[in-house]
Order: sequence, then structure tokens, then C-alpha cells
Amino acid sequence: MVAAIRAELLQQGCDIRFGTRLTGLVSNHNQLIAARCNDQDQLACQHLVLAIGHSARDTYAELTRHKLLMEPKPFAIGLRVEHPQGQIDRIQYGHPHPALPKADYALTYNNDATGRSCYSFCMCPGGLVIASSSEAGMVVTNGMSNLGRDSGLANSALVVNVRPEDFDGCDPLAGVRFQQHWERLAFEAGGGSYRAPGQNLLAFLGQGGGQHASSYRPDTVAADLATVLPDYVTATLREGIVSFGRKMKGFVTAEATLTGVETRTSAPLRIMRDDQLQAPGLRGLYPCGEGAGYAGGIMSAALDGVRIADKIAEQLQ
Repeated sequence: MVAAIRAELLQQGCDIRFGTRLTGLVSNHNQLIAARCNDQDQLACQHLVLAIGHSARDTYAELTRHKLLMEPKPFAIGLRVEHPQGQIDRIQYGHPHPALPKADYALTYNNDATGRSCYSFCMCPGGLVIASSSEAGMVVTNGMSNLGRDSGLANSALVVNVRPEDFDGCDPLAGVRFQQHWERLAFEAGGGSYRAPGQNLLAFLGQGGGQHASSYRPDTVAADLATVLPDYVTATLREGIVSFGRKMKGFVTAEATLTGVETRTSAPLRIMRDDQLQAPGLRGLYPCGEGAGYAGGIMSAALDGVRIADKIAEQLQ
């Protein structure tokens, strides 16, 4: 799909630049006139769609230097849980038939007293837990499924909401530093070699020991995952997992493994924009999608891109 999109863009006259990083913005009287790339190339433009993704921390810092308005926003952090896929199939189907697809699930738990929620996110049937670090000395997990969904394992993020007041929400970049703190602890707990800390699910709940086994590469290291998350996240995760076990009999099992940490569920900040969807103070800059804080997944990010395109089309007309 991506290759086909690229071919279509090239046919329409687009210039696609790989290995190219946005390193600066050039403006004149609050109007964008150019984008600087790789600290050397300067590309003249009057409209720049900033669809950067939620881990473009260098771009966030660059926008801060330009004094663009940004604000911290809630997001969620937690762990990846991994079960044998056959076990999830049996829980969901009872007696799975070969013609049925690999089973998935969506689970939620709310603690009204604390205002914290635990929920499954980015569930990957027949998938893999993957390394997603984007900075040195940090460990981040994510999940994916190949087309065949044939890994024999099912994984999902189990995450808990965090709020700006949890990480000194006065500074727009406070959420980024909050993420980095727990990612560094996960790196250290994994032995400092980009292995991830892992723990048997029952051991995490304090219900006995057990081996942990994960598809994460390069590997996992046995660790107490309570040491790589805030206490309130750990407590809510434990409550949530127990609740999930009541909803899905067999979910809480010695065959399940937890791997940490999952910190990139969504952007930790929002790049502000006005009613024309442009950044206040810099006309022509259009913060867009999940990285700008206006979407929560693939489809909502795409729809935000359509809104931006419509606004630019109005300007051009």
C-alpha cells in the first residue's frame, strides 16, 4: 500500500525526500517562507503541513525555540501483555473453527475513586511485541501483526491514563520528559543493552512466580515491572488485569508475559492552531494529525489531514 501511494505521488509530481529531517522554520512578518532541512537545505514554501507523528521530539523542541503555542495533554502509559494466540481463541470462541480469524479483544476498567482507567490498546492478533525506541539509552515497546497473523502469539498494550498534573503540566515539553524518564528506567532494568524488562503476569499481580517469554527482540530480562512505572499506574494496571480476568476467563494465567514500557500511545502535547487550522503566530504552518495532538489513531489522523487539505485548497483558490 505504501509503495502504491508513493508511486501515485511521484506520478503527480511530488518530490519525496528520504533521510530528511526538519531542522528549522524561516518566516517573514509571521508568514512562513521556507523550511530548513538537515541544517543545510532551505525549501521555499508558503504552506507546510506538519504531520510529524507523536514521537518527533526534536521537532517539538524546535517549535519551542520558535515560541509557537503548545500545551501538554493527557495520554497513557503501561505495558505490553502477550498470550498464546490459541488461548485467546479459546477464550473468545470456546471451540475455535479453522475458518475463524485469529481472535482479538478490547477491554476497559475504570476506577471512579481515583479517576484512572486501564484499557487495552493496539491489540495485535497473531502478532509480535516490537522494539520502538527512537532515542539512545531508552526502551519503548509496541506491537504489530503481519498479514498472516501467524506468530502463534497475541499481544496488546495495557495502559493507564496520565494527566498533565502528573508531570508538571505548565511546560509543554513536560510530558516528553515524563516519557523519557520511564523509558530510561526500562533501559536500565533491561541491563542497558536494549533488552526490555519482562515479568510473568502472575508475578506482576503478586500471585506467585513463573517464567516470562516474549517475542520482543533483541530479548527480555526478568525484572520487577513496578520499578519502571509510576505507582499509580502499577496499581491501576493490577486492578485492571484482575477485572479483565473476570471478563475473559483465562486472561489471568501463568502463560502470559508483560513487557515494558509502552509510553507512545499518543502525543504528550498539542500544537495549538486557530480557526484556519494554522499555528497562531506563524501563518502557513498547519499542525496536523496525531503528532500535533489532534488525532488518536490512523483513521482520525487521516481525517484531520483531509481537513487540513481543504483549508489549504481554500487558501489557494
